[in-house]
Amino acid sequence: MLSPLVALAVVFAANPPAPPPVSYPEGYRAFSHVKSLLLKPSHPLANPFAGLHHIYANDKAVRGLKSGKYEDGAIFAFDLLEYKDEESSLVEGKRKLLGVMERNAKKYAATGGWGFEGFAADSKSERLVKDGGAGCFGCHQAQQAKSFVFTEWRQ
Repeated sequence: MLSPLVALAVVFAANPPAPPPVSYPEGYRAFSHVKSLLLKPSHPLANPFAGLHHIYANDKAVRGLKSGKYEDGAIFAFDLLEYKDEESSLVEGKRKLLGVMERNAKKYAATGGWGFEGFAADSKSERLVKDGGAGCFGCHQAQQAKSFVFTEWRQ
């Protein structure tokens, strides 16, 4: 018969605890704006990511974009907004979600050292990521050579 401590260790080894949740990045609009892009409805990731993306990076993330090496505490936030065609211009609509990547090599080791979260619309508490970031990381793995980050520094 297994001792209770050994049984508990077996359970944790088979089902490791979920990583800690990524926090809402208060003040992210004061981060550096590093990119904007429009994902059209024909894009493979249109559901759920079609829309206008504004990508912000805190100082540590900007240094990482420039060097290719990200230190713990680097944060990217992307505002995903609906868009409207008004008088031959695409203009921002309502926020669909706020996506967040937070660097912590130890806490998020299972997902390349990055924690992932999505906050619904204008909510600071309604979380959209239900799998510990595994789904997000699945796409970001294609960017392993760039530390799992899609955005690049543009002079």
